[in-house]
Amino acid sequence: MPPKIKSRKPTGIVPFPLVLIEGEEGAGKTYSAAQFSASKLIGQMYWIDLAEGSADEYAALPGTQYEIIEHDGTYRDIREQIEAVYYEARTAAQAGQPPVVLTIDSVSALWRMLTTWTQERARRTKKNSKALAQDPDADVDVPMFLWNDAVDRWNDVMHFLKTFPGIVVVLARGKQVSSVDDNGNPITGRWEWKVVGHKDLAFDCSVWVRMRRGQEVEVVKVRSLRMAVPDRKPLQIPDFTIEDLVFNRMGCSVKSQPRVMPELAADRTRPWLARVEAAMDKATLRRLWDAAHPRQSGLGEQEGDIVAVAIRRRLSKLTEPQRDMDDEPLTEAEKLRAAAAKEDADAEKLRAAAAALQDADAEFAGDEPPAES
Repeated sequence: MPPKIKSRKPTGIVPFPLVLIEGEEGAGKTYSAAQFSASKLIGQMYWIDLAEGSADEYAALPGTQYEIIEHDGTYRDIREQIEAVYYEARTAAQAGQPPVVLTIDSVSALWRMLTTWTQERARRTKKNSKALAQDPDADVDVPMFLWNDAVDRWNDVMHFLKTFPGIVVVLARGKQVSSVDDNGNPITGRWEWKVVGHKDLAFDCSVWVRMRRGQEVEVVKVRSLRMAVPDRKPLQIPDFTIEDLVFNRMGCSVKSQPRVMPELAADRTRPWLARVEAAMDKATLRRLWDAAHPRQSGLGEQEGDIVAVAIRRRLSKLTEPQRDMDDEPLTEAEKLRAAAAKEDADAEKLRAAAAALQDADAEFAGDEPPAES
């Protein structure tokens, strides 16, 4: 049977925006976000302070009302807190309550953290560590796969922000920098404005606001039928407030809906693989094995094979004995032999994955999940 078309009629309702406010230090970015928390048109505002340190101070402004999200500074904890606010906002939206607001000050710090993580990993590669041992000032070559890891983490956060079932306000640093030629050399007398963050940050936001000291606030871009920005000329807004921008100029209301934008994925294994990686015991892996079977999960045969192999690898990692700190380090020859053995074992696992998945019930019929051979 051919697949059936899945469609719906457009609602015409204005979606909640992802607002980017960038600009110079001291231009009023944080002030405007704190001021927005006093709006009677919004629900709870949650504030994530990333290396700026001003969240507590701005709560002294009259009428401000927001909760500061606590985190330990790690990417994992920050991402989990963003996800937690996401589900809180979804609950409020489903109940028809005023929109929850998430403010992040600043996403420039988040991207800086990811680039620093990438540089640190690059310095630990065999090639770079050898070069740095000979010359501490040697250039560090950053492999593309390390940048891809950083971008994946950035995109993971941005998907929550772009589909947030409420209003998101992200603050970023902006500055004027020298233009450069194709070789990266500065061009004398030519300047351009730079937003500190991932290159797609402005593109991903639905409205882009710029603040500079001593100048009117400018809207550089807005994705709206009710508000237009002249071509190649930012729209100046005197007496700017986020409340006026979102509810009056863009036309949002309590009836606004989250942006319907499912995350693109080449297959459906990603959430399953995340659960497998987070599993800390055999019982959890047993439940995942049963749940991931194509008959239960709706995964395709190939997708089920991928999850089955991941479960086996995770089981092996949980059950293999840990080396003691006093153990002698492996020699280069031992490392090569171990790598070759692992490649052979992985190849065998992939060949046996389909058969293993079909025998899942029998494999797990005992008291423990199947062990690695």
